[in-house]
Order: sequence, then C-alpha cells, then structure tokens
Amino acid sequence: MSSEYYRRGRNWFSAMGVMFCVMAGIVLVRQLSIWGIDFVEEFLFNAEITNEKVSMAMLGFGIFMIALGFRKHDQKR
Repeated sequence: MSSEYYRRGRNWFSAMGVMFCVMAGIVLVRQLSIWGIDFVEEFLFNAEITNEKVSMAMLGFGIFMIALGFRKHDQKR
C-alpha cells in the first residue's frame, strides 16, 4: 500500500471505541433482559452511581474514541 494513503478510522482509537461501545451494549442489553425497561430507567435516573450510568458513560467514551479515530491527520510529504 502506498505511504501516501492514510487508512481513515483504522487505528487504535477506533478499535478501543468499538470495544467500549460493544461492552456497554452488552451490559445494557443484559440489564434490560433481567430487570426490564421500568427498573433500568429508574436505575438510570436515580441519584446513586449504578451499573447503567457507568454503561452510558462507557458508550459516550466509546463514541468519543471513534470520533478521535476519524479525525484528519496531517500528512508529511
């Protein structure tokens, strides 16, 4: 492959972002299947730090990491 071609999105930022999103998704789907929508919504909006809030933070961080992976890089010539 040419050294001038930059593979956009294929770096460790994108890989870590996808990993965080997948892990957060697994936890949220598991909680929804065990507890149901009403309880998960209650856990998400109460004042305590819960598993659902940590999963939402992981999802946000994963999306942020994916966005960092797609930023433009300065190419040296």
